[in-house]
Amino acid sequence: MVALSETELPAPTQDIKQLDRRIIARRLSVILMALLALAVVVNLALGASGTSLWGALGKLISGADLTTMERVVLWDIRLPRIILCILVGAALAVSGAVMQGLFRNPLADPGLVGVGAGAGLGAITSIVLGSLLPVGFQSLFGHYVTPAAAFVGGWGSTLILYRVSTRDGRTSVATMLLAGIALGSLAGAVSGILVYMADDNQLRDLTFWQMGSLAGATWEKSMIAGPVILLAIAGSTWFAHGLNCLALGEAAAAHMGIPVQRMKNAAIFSVAAATGVAVAATGGIGFVGIVVPHVLRLATGPDHGTLLPNAALLGATLLLGADLISRTIIAPAELPIGIVTAVLGAPVFLWILLKRRGMVDQ
Repeated sequence: MVALSETELPAPTQDIKQLDRRIIARRLSVILMALLALAVVVNLALGASGTSLWGALGKLISGADLTTMERVVLWDIRLPRIILCILVGAALAVSGAVMQGLFRNPLADPGLVGVGAGAGLGAITSIVLGSLLPVGFQSLFGHYVTPAAAFVGGWGSTLILYRVSTRDGRTSVATMLLAGIALGSLAGAVSGILVYMADDNQLRDLTFWQMGSLAGATWEKSMIAGPVILLAIAGSTWFAHGLNCLALGEAAAAHMGIPVQRMKNAAIFSVAAATGVAVAATGGIGFVGIVVPHVLRLATGPDHGTLLPNAALLGATLLLGADLISRTIIAPAELPIGIVTAVLGAPVFLWILLKRRGMVDQ
């Protein structure tokens, strides 16, 4: 691992290298904030409707009233979509960085805690068997039945996985990894049975949910997802130093005074909360949690104190770019954003695998 190799450097050389990386990380933070601001403006300005952001701003400056179309497109459609996109991108990227630090593996992603498998099963169950729910339950949640079921499924699978991998108050990340594979296979089998039972309309809904989409973004969704995701991201700063120490091994981290088990608990449930809400709001969006942290780690090193905030910025910017492509590439139709992130992320993921096996240049 990178953190281990750095400990072999002479102390002055190591200090200079860490200082250089901190400077690079700070400069990168400024660049990423500028790119995020630019992405917000571009996403707000461009869309299939042809509504002009600059024309609307000109009217606001001159004191003129916006048309109904301008208010609906800019305020009710594009802006909540941008906010939800930022929240989800940041949640997935930070969760990926935390899981990679916890498992000490750059190929780890938020799905290892079982959120993706459980959320998918919950969503598929609600779509296929939703008509069997009591009328009062359907009226209570309305069109949020599927997101609510996905969130419950994601959290349920995480709790099961945590219970299986925890013994005598100690959580084994290796057991969690293996149990996550088994749980994912089981959830996939049950989901396959439900898909086999689904009719044509339900299959269409299933397909679009599994590929991910921000088309259903609303202010209400953003207000529900926002506090949970922001609290999870803010909480991740509490165990950033612990993740750095964990790179040397659990025993070494404990000797450094890190409450390893408490940090594991916080990391697992923080990832489950952020990823569960993100998946419930937008469906399955892949590769962001793997690619973003790894790219940043190559650029600025493994220090989670800078890696986590930069991951939030880059994840949000990347997802805004993917959403812009999904909205405009086949306008007025819309391409599911999960397809775009897969097309962008799969080559990078393959490069990571080849690099780890020494098949490409370091």
